[in-house]
Amino acid sequence: MNYFILSLIPALIYNLFKMKKSFHMLQQNWYNDDQRYFKWLLKNPYKVLLQPDMFFIMFIAGLFLDSKLLMIFYALFYITTTIIYKKELKKEQNKKPLAFTKRVRRLLVTTNILYLILILGFLLSYQEENITYYYLIISLTIYINYFVVMAANFINKPWEKSVYYYYFNKAKKKLKNMSNLKVIGITGSYGKTSSKNILSDILNIKYDCLPSPKNFNTTYGLMITINNHLDKFTEYFIAEMGAFKRGEIKTLCNFVKPKYGILTSIGTAHLDSFGSRENIQKGKFELIESLPSDGIAILNRDDEWQVSYKLKNNCKVLWIGIDNKDADVYATNIKLSKDGTNFDCIFKGDNTLYHFETKLLGKANVYNILAGIMLGYALGITIEELKLGVLKVKPVEHRLELKKYLDINIIDDAYNSNPVGAKMAIDVLNMMPGKKIVVTPGMIELKDKEYELNLEFGKQIALVADEVILVGKEQTKPIYEGLLLGHFKENNIHIINDVKEAFQLMQKLKGKETYVLLENDLPDIFNEK
Repeated sequence: MNYFILSLIPALIYNLFKMKKSFHMLQQNWYNDDQRYFKWLLKNPYKVLLQPDMFFIMFIAGLFLDSKLLMIFYALFYITTTIIYKKELKKEQNKKPLAFTKRVRRLLVTTNILYLILILGFLLSYQEENITYYYLIISLTIYINYFVVMAANFINKPWEKSVYYYYFNKAKKKLKNMSNLKVIGITGSYGKTSSKNILSDILNIKYDCLPSPKNFNTTYGLMITINNHLDKFTEYFIAEMGAFKRGEIKTLCNFVKPKYGILTSIGTAHLDSFGSRENIQKGKFELIESLPSDGIAILNRDDEWQVSYKLKNNCKVLWIGIDNKDADVYATNIKLSKDGTNFDCIFKGDNTLYHFETKLLGKANVYNILAGIMLGYALGITIEELKLGVLKVKPVEHRLELKKYLDINIIDDAYNSNPVGAKMAIDVLNMMPGKKIVVTPGMIELKDKEYELNLEFGKQIALVADEVILVGKEQTKPIYEGLLLGHFKENNIHIINDVKEAFQLMQKLKGKETYVLLENDLPDIFNEK
């Protein structure tokens, strides 16, 4: 039996590597909320089934081999498999690596207990003539590790729910005890994070303001922010609110109870999970309809889906706009350049032109700044203070952020790909001098419009870019076709499967002065490798 136990060690080591990958995919699929992880397994059978250990079935040969020889064969198989698997993992690009949270640690314990129960069962009833069957069963459970992890996640659900309610109630109690704190909610199909950070920079000119960090826009994210970052000096808490379906924004509003709300846009992001544009509209307006009667809503007069909505709330509504002048504040004389943006603002009832300057790029950011100006003005910040706040606004990471990679200028729009944002990013690239390159894997979660919108994106790129690098052959087919329809040279289209390769390719394709637009960076669950 001792030799049998020793022969299992390489298999268990291999399983740890595989388990880490399973945890990573589970985490990126929101721990199987709304069956996201299970759907991912069904959509990616080649990733789940084409694994280095798929030939474990050969251990059936153990029926005809000496048991000692079979033990050696088993150990060598998993030593070899581990080496192959580690090499494959090194080639992969982890855009967002596994966060080894307490939840993941609990999951690790449960998953290992499941394997331990199986192995202990074999050890307690060990008979050498059955060793082939032991190996086959253990190897099968290792091979289907993705599903074992899903089972462990299901087992942990009651415990995770109790942990959730503990921190949820702790956050609610903290909010209740901060009677002077005012909460601002921000939602929309796109522009949430940019709008949140811009508003924070503007309000911090006069007030102590805390935005939820990064893209913390779920109940968990807001709980972490409240419990770990909110303090007695905070006057305004800006809560970014994301959603995949109707009711989720309402849940967040019931939690943090915003008095003020900004609705950035109503588009087609997450159309796959919302089901329709009308559902997206109703889902986003849950924020505005949760505001108290003495609250303030900031809406976009240029967005037909906001203008056409029949609001079921009597809170104060302030409109912003660029094209539609019937707004409480609108921007005019907009000048976009590679160095930033400047524009004039006109407030309703005041014909004075107030000039604003920002380092941010693109028309989309003018809307986000206008929302910050409008709410800041309503909260008592003077025009001069607002000008200073806008001037101090910092570029938002991965959202039209201009940076350097060696001698190449990068326009990093990795976290901001949607039909409207993508078009505006192309417009920003068009303003830049020198050679222009676009790197993109395309847009996702657009339901039955995904092909059509990516095809149109390809046509837009064809009007501006000199070279295009597409990441993922299958998912970028509509962009490829759009490029060709836009009469883009086929020789200037480069297809890769890993975005890491793009940085090497850029160096070969660059000109004397080069600007590269990185448009979208899909999570690892969408890797085609």
